[in-house]
Amino acid sequence: MTARDAAKVIVVVLLFLTVQQTLMLDIHIAGIHPDIMVVLPIAAGIIGGPSRGAIMGFGVGLVADLFLPTPFGLSALIGCLVGFGVGLSTVALDRAAWWLPPLAAFGASAIYEVAYAAVGSILGQPQMLHVDVVGIVLVVSIANAIIAVPAVRLVGWALPKVSAEGLPGSVGPMGNVR
Repeated sequence: MTARDAAKVIVVVLLFLTVQQTLMLDIHIAGIHPDIMVVLPIAAGIIGGPSRGAIMGFGVGLVADLFLPTPFGLSALIGCLVGFGVGLSTVALDRAAWWLPPLAAFGASAIYEVAYAAVGSILGQPQMLHVDVVGIVLVVSIANAIIAVPAVRLVGWALPKVSAEGLPGSVGPMGNVR
């Protein structure tokens, strides 16, 4: 990854962080606000596969953890696992399909929120299971499904293209990004 590619990734992460910390915290649906930071590792998994999804999930999770009163690294751990899982589960799919980003964002966001609450509870935050987990899953999953297409486009712009052989700098044989 070149310095230019890294700068583009940082710009996308800072854009999502700014929107999350300004706009999304003011939107309340049944007392729950959307969490759009979750969609970045999902988008990276769709665009770049398991390794890029995991790396994006870890990095975005560390940034998000700076603003959360939960154990530091919890978002990074869950984001890493979700990004890897999305990348692995979409390897055999047509990543250019219009339905993939919203569907993957909905399902993976639900998994993220449930895993976040469960692992947080295991790590000494039992109150994480005493909140409206179902409501959180629904609000976050629906919001992330709605913004999945623009998120995938932004992450696709930021991540360097990879050839079919896994080498940076070119596009796969059918014009798709691997």
